[in-house]
Amino acid sequence: MNGIGTDRTSGADEGRTSTIEVHVNGEARAVSEGSTLGALVATLTAAHSGVAAALNETVVPRGEWPRTALRSGDRVEVLTAVQGG
Repeated sequence: MNGIGTDRTSGADEGRTSTIEVHVNGEARAVSEGSTLGALVATLTAAHSGVAAALNETVVPRGEWPRTALRSGDRVEVLTAVQGG
């Protein structure tokens, strides 16, 4: 990909150490360039179910998280369901 367009498929080199800034639940966070939504969610919660993620106000299906690349300035919302009354 030449960097133009909306393709979010991760094709980043493994050896990169550069970081980008994304906003997670309203707070700035530095992540490695080439990080995916799946990797970010894994750092935030160990829950295997009851988790939803949105990227720039669009819900991303769980199956797409591992291949959804993050870009500088992205806004990520991660929500975890909680039981109780």
